[in-house]
Amino acid sequence: MSGTLHGGEDVSPWIRRWSHLVPAGGTVLDLACGRGRHVRWFAGRGHPVVALDRSQEALDAMADLQTGAGGTRVQTVQADIENQPWPLMNGQAPQTFDAVVVTNYLWRAMLPTIVGSVAPGGVLLYETFAHGNASVGKPSRPDFLLQPGELLRACQDLRVVAYEDGFLADPP
Repeated sequence: MSGTLHGGEDVSPWIRRWSHLVPAGGTVLDLACGRGRHVRWFAGRGHPVVALDRSQEALDAMADLQTGAGGTRVQTVQADIENQPWPLMNGQAPQTFDAVVVTNYLWRAMLPTIVGSVAPGGVLLYETFAHGNASVGKPSRPDFLLQPGELLRACQDLRVVAYEDGFLADPP
């Protein structure tokens, strides 16, 4: 299974580019975090991070981050959000974070919960595959590919700072 886990790569240029929008010390949720490339990035900059993934193997790869330098803490949460209730609740509403990070993952049923997990004034940093990607690789299932404008519609209650909808013939 370890060959299929994402997250061992470098920090996404999109996430790196917009990470300055997360306030100093702001809380970060990395959803479907894989082995934690973005967890490490934000924790290394002093952010408390919740790392959520369905793979315990992926979360175990971050054991060294459970309590980091300067007391920065990474909390790992193992949950299959496609088949179980959302694990990060604050009463009847989702727990909120100063930043929610999602890369290379799409589960449409969770989009309202993901958007609801962004604290007032917070930021959603989302990067995933879009319609057309099937022609150059995985994922090839339309269920896992954003349609044009779909993410913007899901985020209509958030202020959009940057949005790109493009096609890479050779995605990373």
